[in-house]
Amino acid sequence: MNLTVKGKNLDVGTALRTHIEENLDSIFGKYFGNPIEANVTLSKQVHLFSAQISVHVGRGILLQSEAEADQAYVAYDKAADHLSTRLRRYKRRLRDHHRAATDSRRAAQYILPADGHGEGGALEPALDAAPMIIAEMQTDIPALTVSEAVMRLDLSDQKAMMFLNRAHGGLNMVYRRNDGNIGWVDPRIQSEASARHA
Repeated sequence: MNLTVKGKNLDVGTALRTHIEENLDSIFGKYFGNPIEANVTLSKQVHLFSAQISVHVGRGILLQSEAEADQAYVAYDKAADHLSTRLRRYKRRLRDHHRAATDSRRAAQYILPADGHGEGGALEPALDAAPMIIAEMQTDIPALTVSEAVMRLDLSDQKAMMFLNRAHGGLNMVYRRNDGNIGWVDPRIQSEASARHA
């Protein structure tokens, strides 16, 4: 595994770096096998330490975890425990998923300013005008079952994920609701219901 450990506003010493490397090797040796790469970022803001772990385990599966504590070791250990819990939950499915080929479709991905301001700082001229794009890149939309999409959403700790539903090829989305449950959007179900009633 290619491991990168970085510190923001703090110096990550050799002892902490060794602790992180041995801990991640132990977690992945127990539950998964050989991940491709892992990035650990430790940062300090005022009195709190933050640990962010991001591990690319293969075939488009990204595992992420984050935690805060009053000590760097404790913050990292909490994030690693969260990561380990999710790996244990999906151990069998990850191994099966790792062996199977996953199709995907390329799509354009855009980043829009959250406050309606573009790079120049000017507000958008009209409500019906196209929003200002501040970044443009390519992304893959994987073809998955709903349960695979929910697994990837949970592993990556993201808020939402778009995917091609393997059952019918249409675009679907799973998202994390405020109540902790997972929501699933499938426009095809509503379209089929409307067609039957017409």
